[in-house]
Amino acid sequence: MEGRGAAPHQQDGSVASPRRSPSQQRSRERVERMLAAASALIAEQGSDAMRMGEVAERAGVSIGSLYQFFPDKRAIVWALAERYTAESQACIAAALKDVGDAEGLRRAFSELVDVYYRLFLAEPVMRDIWSGTQADKALRALELADSRANAEFLTAVLKRLRPNADPVALETTALLIWQMGEAAMRLAISVDRKEGDRLVAAYKRMALRELVDG
Repeated sequence: MEGRGAAPHQQDGSVASPRRSPSQQRSRERVERMLAAASALIAEQGSDAMRMGEVAERAGVSIGSLYQFFPDKRAIVWALAERYTAESQACIAAALKDVGDAEGLRRAFSELVDVYYRLFLAEPVMRDIWSGTQADKALRALELADSRANAEFLTAVLKRLRPNADPVALETTALLIWQMGEAAMRLAISVDRKEGDRLVAAYKRMALRELVDG
């Protein structure tokens, strides 16, 4: 990727979003056009081939305006990753918030895995971003933070179902299952569809054994 430096860090050591946030409605609309243009280009040719000039031209903005909000291509990818992360967390939170029994957990978790898999298959931008996660320290940090947030939703369910269980053990199980899910999705979309379907089904079986039967 093109780059002008690493993502900034917060005082607590976490990685901050490497872009300026728009404060006015007009600026927000312009940023939306930039991100839409970048998404289209990534879908067509991948993020490695995307160029800042192409994004500006397709978005109908000057290159200076683009750099005002996104100092480099990596910042655009980061912004898109943040958006997918926020959307997935909202979906997971909604699916798990009312789960109160083992059968409800089995059904909700299974449906979430299916939805996530379909998103990876249907959304080339999401595939492009997360396939390159391991090569980008900032994106790895974002993915881990996402997994921890999702694990908290799952931990809350497990605590309701197993009130006498060790809470630390439940937190560990939930985090590991989400991280394994990320790896399973990455593997599934890297092979042909039939094998990918089998891999996702196998992950669901293993995860549900631990979550529901464990």
